[in-house]
Amino acid sequence: MKWDPAKYVQFGDYRDRPYFDLTARVHAEAPRHVVDLGCGPGNLTATLAERWPGAQVTGLDSSQEMLAKSGDFAARAANLSYQLADIAEWMPSGETDVVVTNAALQWVPGHRELLPRWLDALKPGAWFALQVPGNFNSPSHTLMRGLAESEAWAGRLAGVLRHDDVVGAAAEYLDIMLDAGCDADAWETTYMQLLPGAHPVLEWVRGTGLRPVLAALPAGEAREFEDEYSARLDEAYPAGAHGTVFPFRRTFAVARKRH
Repeated sequence: MKWDPAKYVQFGDYRDRPYFDLTARVHAEAPRHVVDLGCGPGNLTATLAERWPGAQVTGLDSSQEMLAKSGDFAARAANLSYQLADIAEWMPSGETDVVVTNAALQWVPGHRELLPRWLDALKPGAWFALQVPGNFNSPSHTLMRGLAESEAWAGRLAGVLRHDDVVGAAAEYLDIMLDAGCDADAWETTYMQLLPGAHPVLEWVRGTGLRPVLAALPAGEAREFEDEYSARLDEAYPAGAHGTVFPFRRTFAVARKRH
């Protein structure tokens, strides 16, 4: 299943905002080793290299397509590098000071079992910050699943969309972090995003949640699915005088390992 970096960054201002809200809660003063798990095209990872010029910052992602542009960012910062890697196989080293993972763990089955292991491996004083979607019960997702599970599509899309176990609630991440011996903070934010243009919610989900469906279907069938799904989205998210309001709910959790 391939990523389309251009589609992913189409709504860059909106997609980027949770990253900065997340990293603003990381109060590391002079970290030496910073890791961004699931760094995507690498543009946001580059802001960590700017924030902490004394740190070696590494972005990891499993998509070669996403990392295609990362070399441009690395070329402009001596303390920045990127690696093609499966973050489910990654573990912190004894030198890791800060870990950031933004809108990535929902793609990692079993990440709630991985999280205690990652936290346990961190040295005292290290930080771990995560952000995941909190909108799997929103119309954008329930309508997609409902259509995929309908009689017309179930035979071709059975098991393609995960939902029940994709992410935890903020309270669950908080408990995991506290149980791991961390001081922790967890919260949720719903951004009321005003999207322009025709069928903007469809354009939004094409870059993320709809990808598994599009990857599973031939081009003609993918367009047919999109047409039916788009009609349902337009009804659920009607355009107003100023654009289409799309509630974008996110879950955040930040931990610092106790000394």
